[in-house]
Amino acid sequence: MKVLVTGGAGFIGSHIVDLLLKQGFEVIVADNLSSGSKEFLPSQIKIYEVDILSKEMEQVILQEQPNIIIHQAAQVDVTKSLADPIHDFKTNALGTVQLLHAAQKAGVQKFIFSSSCAVYGDTKDNPIKETFPVQPLSFYGLSKSLSERYTQLFNDLYDVKFTILRYANVYGPRQNSTGEGGVVSVFANKILANESITVFGDGEQTRDFVFVKDVATANLLAIHNADNEIINIGCQSSVSINQLIETMSKVLNKEITPNYAQERIGDIKHSSLLINKANNILKWNPKYSLEDGLIETIEYYR
Repeated sequence: MKVLVTGGAGFIGSHIVDLLLKQGFEVIVADNLSSGSKEFLPSQIKIYEVDILSKEMEQVILQEQPNIIIHQAAQVDVTKSLADPIHDFKTNALGTVQLLHAAQKAGVQKFIFSSSCAVYGDTKDNPIKETFPVQPLSFYGLSKSLSERYTQLFNDLYDVKFTILRYANVYGPRQNSTGEGGVVSVFANKILANESITVFGDGEQTRDFVFVKDVATANLLAIHNADNEIINIGCQSSVSINQLIETMSKVLNKEITPNYAQERIGDIKHSSLLINKANNILKWNPKYSLEDGLIETIEYYR
C-alpha cells in the first residue's frame, strides 16, 4: 500500500513517515521544506519538493497514484494567521481543497486530515467532545474548520473516504521553535540556552499536551479505522502553563523563573479533549505521560 504524506519532512509528518516505514508501507513525501528538513527523513525516501498549492502537486498525485494521503502540510501558527490571514487561508483551506480535488481525480482510497482543537474556540465545558460547536477564535482555527467541511463534502459528493484528526497541543523531538512554535520547544530551547522564558497571560491557561509519537500512531491507525469520522487526539489532560514549567524544571533539575506578559489575541484559555472516540473507534490510546515525553524531547534538544 502506497501512502503520500504531505509535510512529511516536518515535525509531525516525519514521525508519521518513520512509523509507516517500520510497518512496511511504501511511502512518498511532498514538502516545500519551508519548515521541514530532509535531515528528518531516511536518505532512500522519495521526496517531491513541491508546494501543495502548485500545479506540480496535482501531477505528483496523478503520477504516483497513492492509496492513502495523510495531509500534514499546514500553516500552524495562530499569531501568524492573525497577521496574515490570506496566507493562512491559501495554505490551509485552499491547499486542502486542491489536494482533495487531485485525490478525487486519482481515485485515492482515503484522505487523512490533520485538524486542530483550535476549531472549538473557547468552550465553557471541558473535556471537549467532537460534537461541541465549532466556533474558532483565530483565522488558523477557521481555516482548519473550513478544510474539515470540504473534506466531508468530497466524501458526500465523490465518496473520498476520510478521517479527520483534531490534535491537541502536540510536542516532541524535531519541533521547530521558530516556525511551528509549540510552547514546549520554545521553552526547552531557551532554558537549555540559559535564556529567560515568557508566559503570555498568568500561566493558568490550560492545554492538553500530546506526544508526537502518539500522534503518529493515531495516523497509522486511521488508515484502516474510523472511516468518515472526526476524532480528538489528545491525552484528556488539563495542564496549566505554570504546571508545564514545573514539570520541565523537575526533568531538568533546574529552577525556572518565567517572565509574564500580556495574553495574546486568539489564544484559548482552556482546552482538554475527550478521547472516548479515539479509544473506541480508532483503537488508539496515548502511551506517553507528559514527564516521559518531556524527557525524550529535552534530550533531543540537548
